[in-house]
Amino acid sequence: MTIEKPHHIPRRLGLLSAAAADSFLTEDLLTGARGHEGVDLAKVVEPLAEDDTRWEVEPLRELVEDAKYKFEGNRTRADGWLAPRLHATLRLTRREAADRRLWTHLALAVAPDYVAWRHESSTTSRINPERFKGAPDRQCFSRLWWAAEMFRNGGDYSPVEAACGNQDLIHSALRRALVDHRPTAQALVRVLGRGITTGREIEGLMTAISAAGATLVYDALAEDEPRDPEVLRQWIAGAGTAPPVPRHTLPEGPDEEPVPEETVRKLTDYFVDLFETAPVRGRTPKD
Repeated sequence: MTIEKPHHIPRRLGLLSAAAADSFLTEDLLTGARGHEGVDLAKVVEPLAEDDTRWEVEPLRELVEDAKYKFEGNRTRADGWLAPRLHATLRLTRREAADRRLWTHLALAVAPDYVAWRHESSTTSRINPERFKGAPDRQCFSRLWWAAEMFRNGGDYSPVEAACGNQDLIHSALRRALVDHRPTAQALVRVLGRGITTGREIEGLMTAISAAGATLVYDALAEDEPRDPEVLRQWIAGAGTAPPVPRHTLPEGPDEEPVPEETVRKLTDYFVDLFETAPVRGRTPKD
C-alpha cells in the first residue's frame, strides 16, 4: 500500500478535530488508492501560536522520510527508532500531548503517507482510521510520543527502544496508568530480558500488576523522586535552538535524574515473581 505525500503540506502544525477529519478519511485514502491534496483540509485546521518554533513541520517530515527509507525491510522496527526522535523533536508538555487534535493533524495533514506505510493491514488491505485519529495507544504518532515519554529514564531514551521493540508491551502499557510510575515503566522493560515477551504473557503480567496495585502502593515498594517541572520547562524552551536530532545515535531527553538502579532491580524481581501466578491465557499450572 503506497500513497503519495500530500501535494500541499502545511508549514506548521495545527489542531484538527476528529469530526473535521472524517470527510478526508475516504476509502481511497484508507485503502491506499489515492491520498488527498491537502488544500481543502487546511481550511478546517485551527492554527497554533505563530511565535512558537516547535510547530514547524519540516523537522517532522524529515524524520518520517528517514524512517521510511531506513526501515523499508522491517516497518515495525521503525517504532523504536522514531519514538525517541519524535519525542526529542516535538517537545511537548503532557497537557499539550493529550490534545488528540494535534496528532490528527500530524497524521492526516503532514504525514498520511507514513501512516499508510507503517500501518497497512495485511489482512484487510485497509488502514484502520484509528491510526489517524484514535486513542493515544492506537494513533500512529501519539503512541510513539507517549511511549517515549513513559519509558524514557530521565534523559536516556534507550529503554524506549527496548519497549517499542515489543508491540504488545507498548499497547498494553499505554492503556494503563501504571507506567506513569517511573520505576514500574523501567521494570517492565527489564522483564523483557527475563523471557516474558509474548502478547499473552505481557497481558497476563499487566493484569496481575494492576490487580496487585489495588492493594500495594508501588511507591512504597519502589520509591522515586518526583520529576522537577523546571527541568522540563527549560528543555521545552530550548526547542528553538536545539540542533536536529541525530540519526545514528539516540538524542538526549530532559536532564532529569534517572530512576535509582536498586529501585528498578527490586521492582523487576517483584514483577518476575508476580508473573509466576499471573493469569496467562493458555498456560496450565504445570507451565
